[in-house]
Amino acid sequence: MLNKKLNAKLLWMQFEDVLAPRLGLTVKDRAVYSYLLRHSLVVGKLRLQFAVMSLARTLGLSVGPVRQAVRRLDEMGALRVLERSQTGHMVEMRLPEKIRAVRRGKNGASRAAGEPPAATLETTDFLKTWALRKAIHDRERGACFYCHRRNPANLQRLDHVVPRVRFGRNSYRNLVSCCIECNTRKGDRPARDFLRTLYRQGRLTPAELDGRLRALKDLAAGKLRPSAFDAPRTAVKT
Repeated sequence: MLNKKLNAKLLWMQFEDVLAPRLGLTVKDRAVYSYLLRHSLVVGKLRLQFAVMSLARTLGLSVGPVRQAVRRLDEMGALRVLERSQTGHMVEMRLPEKIRAVRRGKNGASRAAGEPPAATLETTDFLKTWALRKAIHDRERGACFYCHRRNPANLQRLDHVVPRVRFGRNSYRNLVSCCIECNTRKGDRPARDFLRTLYRQGRLTPAELDGRLRALKDLAAGKLRPSAFDAPRTAVKT
């Protein structure tokens, strides 16, 4: 339970007027978040358990878009997925003022010209422009994310860690630069399984495998931001 009673009217104003526009929430994101908000913080509960299929049915949406919306909200910090299981998701909801991207915007933190704010970065399609695709390649510094082999620019490809067929996004958290061979051989397999295949084939040492698995975790956690978005003088314009 929450320690203090929330002002539901104020909470809803923060959601509609601050949170949704700053995070660039889609209509489906808003529908999912508002439902979860009504059944958690509004009634005094911090955590909520739900089944994606039941939520989709309640909102009149397909399961895929609802699952994507939950993933996006988790990535942007609007909620935190604590557990995924056959019985459903357990999430911890966050108040608008507790969300990092919203706090940055409210404080008016300065950023380089042309650099998107944190919330925009989380919703940016990194396949949209050549400059954004190059930002992902530059982050890997010419090395394949999977086998770590260096490749000339004309042999580099972008790969979805979570494949598109599994609703993988074009986010900096899900796109990596890799060689043509790894891009082709990985296909729709989970990245962890593919890395272990490279290890069994002798293309990765035990230390390299551990390093790549850690890199996967860092990527999903948003720790591997494209350098252009961290260095003010080299910000990518979208």
